[in-house]
Amino acid sequence: MMRTLVGWHVEMEFEEDGDRTKAAALVRLADGSELRGHGYSTRHHDDSPQLRVGEEVAGARALNDLAMQLLTKAHEEVARPTADPTAPLMWRDVT
Repeated sequence: MMRTLVGWHVEMEFEEDGDRTKAAALVRLADGSELRGHGYSTRHHDDSPQLRVGEEVAGARALNDLAMQLLTKAHEEVARPTADPTAPLMWRDVT
């Protein structure tokens, strides 16, 4: 049986300016840190105006930015020396 140790809630905000959509993503982590990701999309002038599509593209890019920051943070924490250098690492990135 698996238990949930922690949960994350991601907040997303969108700003529309003509053909351009800007997205901002925020996640608060259990260690008290906050990470913010940003993404943008621009509608081609020949496309019909569909705000939902611009939000989805900009939102996906903001979440991707957030994902890259989380990977960087995790890699830095794994690489940081511990009090016991012989202690095994808890996580290994297999990608």
